Amino acid sequence: MPKGYWVSVYRTVFDPEKLAAYDKLAGPAVAAGGGRVLIRGGRAVEYDAGIAERTILIEFDSFEQAVAARESAAYQEALAVLSDAVERDFRIVEGTD
Repeated sequence: MPKGYWVSVYRTVFDPEKLAAYDKLAGPAVAAGGGRVLIRGGRAVEYDAGIAERTILIEFDSFEQAVAARESAAYQEALAVLSDAVERDFRIVEGTD
């Protein structure tokens, strides 16, 4: 079964304090949903049209599990705290077998 991944790229952080509060709630929500953080910021080299942005990659055992974790009450609470603190590109993608 293909794995599911959350890919989140932070274009702009408007309120670092709200982002920190979100992180405190999102981490446990992701773990409870079966997610494993593979990338959280760190060093990067951008090529072609790449832009230096904070990138997060979280792996789940399946695409369905990734979607369910995003829709969970615990993660929705984290999103409410995050509100307008960032501009980000968030997507859930299915991996290959």
